[in-house]
Order: sequence, then C-alpha cells, then structure tokens
Amino acid sequence: MAKLYFKYGVMGSSKTAQALITKFNYEERGLTVWLIKPQIDSRDGVGVVKSRVGLSAPAYVFPPDEDIYHGFQILAQQFDVIIVDEAQFLTEDQVDQLSMIMIDYNIPVLCFGLRADFRTKMFPGSKRLMEIADSITEIKTICSCGRKATVNVRLDEHGKIITEGEQILIGGNDCYTAMCYQCFIEKQKEQRNQK
Repeated sequence: MAKLYFKYGVMGSSKTAQALITKFNYEERGLTVWLIKPQIDSRDGVGVVKSRVGLSAPAYVFPPDEDIYHGFQILAQQFDVIIVDEAQFLTEDQVDQLSMIMIDYNIPVLCFGLRADFRTKMFPGSKRLMEIADSITEIKTICSCGRKATVNVRLDEHGKIITEGEQILIGGNDCYTAMCYQCFIEKQKEQRNQK
C-alpha cells in the first residue's frame, strides 16, 4: 500500500542527496521514478536536481500554479513512484494533489524538504505535509556546537543572523547555515549586545 512520505531536515542535512539515492534504489529495481521540483528553486539550473555532494539528475520542474494531479494523469502509465525535492515550496493544494495521486493510483510519493524557514516559521507546503503525510521522518544533522541542528539560519554578507524579510531567498552556504535553537538564540543576543 502506497504512502505519502515527508522527509525533512535543515539545510545541509543531505535531503537532496537522499532523494537522489532513493531514486537510484527504485530504478535499480526496475521501477520508474518521476523526479520533480518546484520552479522557484532554480539555483542549480532549470530541470535538474543537484545535491551539495555532487549527485544530480534531470527533473520535471513545475510552476506554483500547476495542478500536479492533472499532470500526472497525462503521464500515469509511465511512473511507479514520485520523488519531490524542495517540497517546502509546494502549495497546500499541490500537497493535496500529490496525496490524491497516492490514493487514486497507489503510487508512493516521497517529499524531501525543509520544515521551517529562517524565522522558524513553517512553509505552507511543509505545514500541509506535516498535517497529512502518512510517514514523517527527520533527516538529522548537527550544529557546530554538537547538538542537533533544527534552525535554518539566514546570514547577511557579514555573517550576521537575519530574522526579518521575505520567506523565500534561494541560496546555499553563502546565505544559510544550520544551528540548534539554543545557538540561534544565543548568537542573536550576542549580536544585540555588540550594537
């Protein structure tokens, strides 16, 4: 029986690498994978999913207004599993559409993404996945202090923590780092004291 999976972690926790390894594992068993990602994530180019460890694969890229269910109906005979990278950028409707594909076609849907933004607020797609996914798994990594990292910290050009601004800023290690919540709070206090 198929399930809707949400595998989440902070930036740098190897979510994309795990998505690509999962794709490889399915394909090695003769199954066809529909690897997809939201259009907003264009940092590695159009039509590609690429991890920081160097793994990459071509992917179908969809805009925020696309009905994924309808798109899958056109391609339904071609795929045995769906893997979504950067699932935090899904709309709530798209999460529901993926769930309906899983139900109507008995196709497993594996979503990989961030849970929360740099303000520690959930992304709409992640929130909906947390509400309805059959399986929720945290992909863990550590803070520089050794504790589990839980916060995607946005940094300015001087390495200072930013806590206000637009929810989405596409970037990598140049803009973000992962921290535990305690370090996140303590470093903000340090910044305020330096003013």
